[in-house]
Amino acid sequence: MKTYIKAISYYLPENILTNEQIVKEFPEWTVEKINNKIGIKERRVANISETASDLAINAANKLFKEEGVSKSGVDYLIFCTQTPDFVLPTTACVIQERLGLSTSIGAIDVNLGCSGWLYGISMAKGLILGGMANNVLLLTAETYSKHIHPRDKGNRTIFGDGAAATLISSAGIAEIGKFSFGTDGRGAENLIVRTGAARQKTPLNDLVFDDFGNPKSSDNLYMNGLEILNFTLDVIPNLAARTLEKNNLSKEEIDLHVYHQPNKYISSLQQKKLRIPKEKYYCYFENTGNTVSSTIPIAIKEAINDSSIKKGFKVMSIAQGLGYSWAGIVLYF
Repeated sequence: MKTYIKAISYYLPENILTNEQIVKEFPEWTVEKINNKIGIKERRVANISETASDLAINAANKLFKEEGVSKSGVDYLIFCTQTPDFVLPTTACVIQERLGLSTSIGAIDVNLGCSGWLYGISMAKGLILGGMANNVLLLTAETYSKHIHPRDKGNRTIFGDGAAATLISSAGIAEIGKFSFGTDGRGAENLIVRTGAARQKTPLNDLVFDDFGNPKSSDNLYMNGLEILNFTLDVIPNLAARTLEKNNLSKEEIDLHVYHQPNKYISSLQQKKLRIPKEKYYCYFENTGNTVSSTIPIAIKEAINDSSIKKGFKVMSIAQGLGYSWAGIVLYF
C-alpha cells in the first residue's frame, strides 16, 4: 500500500506588514537592506483576536472548496502549532467541532516548529499504512507575531503568520517516499519562549535592551540567530544525504528542491552548501515571510500553480528548526 498527498491549500491573514512600515518604526534600517538580506517584502500578521486555529480553519475550508475534498471523508485530524488557543483542551478537538467534522475521527495537537509539516506527513502516513485512517487532514498554523516583542526588528522582518491544509490519503498527486529524522535537544535554548507554560507559568518581566536597541525577554520569542545558522549549515548536508540514500536516489535525480523557507540569506547559503543549481532550488517567501511549519506546503502549492512542479517530478523537501528538530522526504509527483 502507498500513501499520497492528495491536496494542499493555504490561508494568510488579511493584515499586511510591509518593509516600508517596518522602516518607519526602525529608521536605522532601509527597505533595500531588508530586501537584499532577508528577501521578504511583506508578511501577514494575525489581528489581536485571530488565533492559529482561525487560520487553520480558513485553510481547511479553502481545501474543501478549492480541491473538492469531502469533510465526511476525513477520519483523522492532526493540528501542528506552537500557538494553540488554550493550554488545554486540545485545539484539534475545537477545530473538529468548528469544521463540522465527524465525531468518529481522531484529533491531536502536535507542538513542533519548522519541521512540523514533515513530521505531520510522517504521522499521517503511519496512520494510513497501519490501517487506522484513510484520509488524514494535516493542518499547520502559526501566529508567531503574538510571541514577538514589538521592538524586535530582526524577528519581525522574518516571521509571518499563516496556515496550510494538507490531505494525505491512499491516492493523490504525490506519493510520499521515505523519511529521515533528527533531534538534538541541546539546541532548545537557542529558539525559545521561556514563560507561559508549566516550567515558568507567570511572566518574568525581565525585558532588557542591548547596545543596538534589540530587546531580550523571557516573555517573548528569543532567537540566537548565529547558533541557528550554524546548526542549519551543520545538519543540512547529512540530512540531505541520508534522505537521498533512504530513497535510493542521487542528487542529480531530484527535479526540484523545496525546503523550509526561512529567508533569503539562509536559503541562499543552503543552496550553495548543497551545491544545488539555482533553477532546481525553489523559494517562495517574498510575500509571506517565514510561516514556520507552513512554509513547505505553501511553497509546494505555489510550485504546482506556476508549473515549477510537473507530473513525474521527484521533489525533495527538508526542514530544520527549533528543538532542535529536523526531517527530510522525497515526494514523487
